[in-house]
Amino acid sequence: MNSESLPKQIVLVEDDTNLAELIRDFLQNYEFEVEVVGDGIKAVEVILTKQPDLVILDVMLPGQSGMDVCRQIRADYSGMILMQTALDDDIDQVMGLELGADDYVVKQVQPRLLLSRLRALLRRQSRLPTQEMNVSEQQLIIGPIKVDLQHRQVFLDNLPIKLTTAEFELLHLLAQHVGTVVSRDDIAQQIRGYEYDGLDRSIDRRISRLRRSLLDDPHEPKLIKTIRGQGYQLCAIKA
Repeated sequence: MNSESLPKQIVLVEDDTNLAELIRDFLQNYEFEVEVVGDGIKAVEVILTKQPDLVILDVMLPGQSGMDVCRQIRADYSGMILMQTALDDDIDQVMGLELGADDYVVKQVQPRLLLSRLRALLRRQSRLPTQEMNVSEQQLIIGPIKVDLQHRQVFLDNLPIKLTTAEFELLHLLAQHVGTVVSRDDIAQQIRGYEYDGLDRSIDRRISRLRRSLLDDPHEPKLIKTIRGQGYQLCAIKA
């Protein structure tokens, strides 16, 4: 049996026992293996030990918050993190993405929407670069930026910079289309797995964070330009 046919492993960090059981039972019907953890302190140990394919992480937890869990695991956990926020609150969503979460849903999310988000994250994960690329495919060089796809590292003017998983994927996407405009809808489809609805500002926030990581002036960006009404463009030369 190959790895793609094996059940995907999920660690669900949720202190509401009834809700956790509902989510676990639903996802197990779709061949996910789900382990439930009820507090933030234990969650860090379980996630780093088991290295599951996905983590569903509630924000409000006993012991320590989901934000603290995300901060602690991100450097040593390469899987996908889906945050659950109690309210449709930009602050929680922005903070979660800043700390390295890959997506978020608002509680209590409909089970089929949750399943759709999880599948979208798995599709993203399956598209990440592998070590089977040849040398010419392993690096992308765009002006002062070098993207090492094999080791998932980025260099700016030959100095390493640290990007979250979401930032790396966004830069990789823009770098594949350097010099051309990538629409918000295309970014949403590629990065999040579903259509841009015209209201979701998470794409703009990701662009803003990526610019900050690349030391690109947000008021007069030279590397990642906003093309009004169209999308974003990664420029080959920093003017």
